[in-house]
Amino acid sequence: MKKKLNIGMIGYGFMGRTHSNAFSKAPHFFDLPYEPVLKTVCARNADKAQAFASQWGYENIATDWREVVESPDIDLIDIASPNDTHYEIAVAAAKAGKIVMCEKPLGRNPGESEAMTAAVEAAGVPNMVWYNYRRTPAVTLAKQLIDEGRLGRIFHYRTVFLQDWTISADLPQGGAGLWRLDSSVSGSGVTGDLLAHNIDTAMWLNGQIDEVTAMTETFIKSRTHTLTGEVTPVTIDDASLFLARFSNGSLATFEATRYARGHKALYTFEINGEKASIKWDLHDLHRLEYFDYADEGKLRGWKSIHITDGDHPYMKNWWVPGLQIGYEHTFVHQAADFINALGAGTPASPTFREALATDYVTDAVLRSAKSRQWEQPKKV
Repeated sequence: MKKKLNIGMIGYGFMGRTHSNAFSKAPHFFDLPYEPVLKTVCARNADKAQAFASQWGYENIATDWREVVESPDIDLIDIASPNDTHYEIAVAAAKAGKIVMCEKPLGRNPGESEAMTAAVEAAGVPNMVWYNYRRTPAVTLAKQLIDEGRLGRIFHYRTVFLQDWTISADLPQGGAGLWRLDSSVSGSGVTGDLLAHNIDTAMWLNGQIDEVTAMTETFIKSRTHTLTGEVTPVTIDDASLFLARFSNGSLATFEATRYARGHKALYTFEINGEKASIKWDLHDLHRLEYFDYADEGKLRGWKSIHITDGDHPYMKNWWVPGLQIGYEHTFVHQAADFINALGAGTPASPTFREALATDYVTDAVLRSAKSRQWEQPKKV
């Protein structure tokens, strides 16, 4: 019988659902060294916590995260709560000797992220941050192609993450549903919420970012705060764009906004190399577009690779070739990879330290938007 891995989930919102689903599904499709157990879910509202526990099969509920962290029945603390809670919970969990997983970004600022990283490393506990898009099979295949040298020298990286859900001036800010619009809770706007994904993927695929120059904009300057009823200034960035230079000499453009009418979650990237190019689109996530200059001239062109075969990343664990998977499976893959790494006694990427590097870039972007100068991210 496999040893149980008892999970304490902090938070029950959108990410609490994705993580709970991942831990539930992973052992059905992957041969794991541990059996994940949904032990305790923690939320400030007991009724909502109980409803969530009943829906997902958690054995217990709690309304104080400290109770979960201190419980001898919990092996792994998974932080799926708003950004302003990450730092305190992660540091306490590490000191208690718990395995720690955390939603992105790590903290609201580099100071919090550094302290979180130092805490898990000082305690020597396994840790990981949920940058799930790495585990999209098409994106993982892109990583393999790049590492095999099929693109050759990289010249360009361009990426966007576009949404449109905050355009209305009547939308309030703050509170349980809209904390991402309150910088005291979120830390920043689209830079830390959306572009963090683009940056993590970009550095995983293409290496370190050395310098950035950015601009941000807050289009609606004030909104009613749901907790106070008062109209207060909006202090997050609604849109963020920056240029970047990678250590390998390639140039990049990054853009994120919540003001792109018609786009709910358009996340794309394109990479141009001396030998080949690749493109990926979250809206068509099971496909990787690939152009190889080595193809015969009269047949040379973009090809659309349908990522469903058993020799594609992760796909042998799912259905027969031709049948695709979706967004939820990226979290299942990450949970499976993390649990397998626990069994092997090896780190699982991205660790807190890797996620800290992303936070250093987002910090440099926000600094550049203020200074209107090129800024260098702090080195990890």
